[in-house]
Amino acid sequence: MNIVLLITGMALSYLVGAIPTAYIITRVLSGKDIRKMGSGNVGATNTLRVLGKLPGVIVLCVDILKGVIAVTIVANFFAGRIDLSVELIRALFGLLAVIGHIFNVFLKFKGGKGVATSAGVMLAIAPMGLLLGLLFFIIILVLTKYVSLGSIVCSIIIPFFLLWTKAHFSYIVLSALLCIIIVAKHKANIKRLLCGRERKVFEKK
Repeated sequence: MNIVLLITGMALSYLVGAIPTAYIITRVLSGKDIRKMGSGNVGATNTLRVLGKLPGVIVLCVDILKGVIAVTIVANFFAGRIDLSVELIRALFGLLAVIGHIFNVFLKFKGGKGVATSAGVMLAIAPMGLLLGLLFFIIILVLTKYVSLGSIVCSIIIPFFLLWTKAHFSYIVLSALLCIIIVAKHKANIKRLLCGRERKVFEKK
């Protein structure tokens, strides 16, 4: 196995994930720093709250695309050059993309919560699992208006679905790790949910 190629692929995946979409969009449209607006989170939900639907959708789509690119274009390029299974390479590169989004080198290692980029990773490697997770996300969002709660439930559903359908072990482990990361990043949201102080999707304050 060429360790240099592996490290290069991992680094590229990290950098793809680290593209600070919400920060860039907010700077371009308002000249402001999204880290000092709304919840301070560098993600689609906060962009939606502070700038509106269209910028929020743009950030969401680009952040999803980052995950897709890491496990398709980047992973496929290195797959034939590294002595590891394609599934393991995709799982590893997908994880690095999400880590890049959350611990963003361009923003002093402070980024978003990784939900959209994780969704992009799952879209590329386990679309049916993502579809089921999104179904639960939509139901919860419609009933409660809490994006955070929907995101948490979605992240929990996917690993169990992949385990049930006997997906590749690398994908099961990846989905479990992403679930743990997402739940951990929503720690403050969970506390607010339990106290009844969590903001709903279109609330700005």
